[in-house]
Amino acid sequence: MAKKKDDDYEEDEGMNEEGNEEESDETQVEQDSDKIQVGESFMKSAEPSKNEKGIFDSEISSEMKKSYLDYAMSVIVSRAIPSIEDGMKPVQRRILYSMQQMGLKPNTQTKKSARIVGDVIGKYHPHGDTAVYEAMVRMAQDFSLRYPLVYGQGNFGSIDGDPPAAYRYTEAKMEKVAEELLEDLEKDTVEFLPNFDNSMQEPALLPGKLPALMLNGATGIAVGMATNIPPHNLREVCDAISAYIENPKITLKELLEVIPGPDFPTGGLIQGDMKELYETGRGKVVIRGKTSVEESKKKDTIVITEIPYMVNKSTLITQIANLVRDKKIKDVSELRDESNKGKIRIILELKKGVNSKFVINALYKYTRLQDSFNVNFLALVKGKPRVLGLVDVLENYVEYRKIIIGNRTKFELKKSKLRQEIVGGLLKALDNLDAVIKIIRFGKDSSEELKAKFKFSEIQVKSILELRLRQLTSLENDKLKDEFKELERRIKEYEKILGDMNEVLKIIKKEVLELKEKYGDPRRTQIFKRGFSEILEKDLVQDKEVVISITDKGYAKRMDVQTYKEQKRGGKGVIGNNFTTGDFTKQILTCSTHDYLMFFTSRGRVLWLKTYDIPESERYGKGKALINLLGLKEERVTKVISVKNFDDFLIM
Repeated sequence: MAKKKDDDYEEDEGMNEEGNEEESDETQVEQDSDKIQVGESFMKSAEPSKNEKGIFDSEISSEMKKSYLDYAMSVIVSRAIPSIEDGMKPVQRRILYSMQQMGLKPNTQTKKSARIVGDVIGKYHPHGDTAVYEAMVRMAQDFSLRYPLVYGQGNFGSIDGDPPAAYRYTEAKMEKVAEELLEDLEKDTVEFLPNFDNSMQEPALLPGKLPALMLNGATGIAVGMATNIPPHNLREVCDAISAYIENPKITLKELLEVIPGPDFPTGGLIQGDMKELYETGRGKVVIRGKTSVEESKKKDTIVITEIPYMVNKSTLITQIANLVRDKKIKDVSELRDESNKGKIRIILELKKGVNSKFVINALYKYTRLQDSFNVNFLALVKGKPRVLGLVDVLENYVEYRKIIIGNRTKFELKKSKLRQEIVGGLLKALDNLDAVIKIIRFGKDSSEELKAKFKFSEIQVKSILELRLRQLTSLENDKLKDEFKELERRIKEYEKILGDMNEVLKIIKKEVLELKEKYGDPRRTQIFKRGFSEILEKDLVQDKEVVISITDKGYAKRMDVQTYKEQKRGGKGVIGNNFTTGDFTKQILTCSTHDYLMFFTSRGRVLWLKTYDIPESERYGKGKALINLLGLKEERVTKVISVKNFDDFLIM
């Protein structure tokens, strides 16, 4: 079995250098005719000594170090890090096992969450009720888990960050897919350990036919380490397992054709170095929300239909609203949330004539509509924390399933042989029915007489005597013969499986393909293989015609060309500037926001800025000082010209 107790753990890479105390020192010393090993003597001297009052004396530094390591290992092994074998953390495993014991199957009625939480903490999980309920709530959220394991009835929270209702109000049961994790639990497939008070048994691991760790991922923070595993698509994972079984030497490049990347429950678009991520178990995935533009004659509308994984929708909308208010994101006339249950729809109505591309770029740059997921594929392998690559994960899944199927087959073989023995005894009893009935009716010790006369085994005699005479006489010989033949066939099949590992691998492949058929669904997250381009300042500014105004005292401002209009007869012009005393407009030029502005100074230098680097201002604003924009000292701007690019020579 692939199970380890907590004390089997060895620290990685020098985290615990105290582990040399078991090194044997063969040197022995004689003292008062007693031979004491040096290593043993050292260990005894290091142990706390007990004084006359029964109090142990111990070095505080040693005690603190030991206690801290014990606590750290408890958090790593018993709480925060999932097992590679079944993909579960202890609290998740206990929730599902408790639900199964309570009969909360998919085809049954839900029961109060309070009852489930109470059962878990009372029997298996000696921690707070809040931790158990929060874990169960997350297992029911379709925006947290790619394939939810718990069916929740009532308020189980939302993607807006709304908290779930108290557990006295909600109800739950297992989802159908969760049954695949528990299947064959009753067939001696896994080890059972005593619970925290030794009053009952609980499974050390689940049989784990469903590759839950790859499908739903995991997040956990332990002492000195953390795990952050992204979810994946079931169809792709099952195909990858099947491909690995077909070719255990399959390359990562070949696997990436089957699993191109994570598949988040909230969809979105992702980009990242998938090869490095799946090779090392570490990496970063950039996630973007999905947007579309609804065009009309009057104005365009940006619609956000998918957001990055683990991003709070309500917080995202507030973030956008604040940026619109502060004019960091311009040209948005209205923002509203039209989302309903299970469907995201955030609306940004734009002003007339605005290019939606620049607003979308600003959303990606300044909000969590573009986010990142830092991957650290850390899991417990036989009780020890280890960072795994994709091939390692598939290998561990297949190796664990070999053990489970082997144990299950042994159980079925034993059961079939036992039943075959019983059926064989019943057939022999039917062949000698009158004599058997006579012994049962009139024999002093029916059991011993049946054994002596017909050579029945103990189990055969027991099964015959447990039947009433009416039942015994009504047994059908043909049905028993058919059952005996079927049992004989099964026994040969089970023995073949146990004797041939290729047969076990065929079963694993068959089962994962059945999972794919039953629960497989299309990928939700789209992958950008070419990567997202970096969003520059020019990507945030619409290319449009503007007016640049330069004053004699060196102030510059940018205004929309629409600010100015043709003056009609008898009309009154608009004020184009608000000067400080003694200042006046020295130069006005029209150009594009993406043009270059070349500033010639009194010292003969030429400096440049992009037009959009000049702050936009109202008609009454005086603008910004060029000495600050250009970093001038003891010189002034004498002339400004605009150019589209520097592809051609410019002679002044």
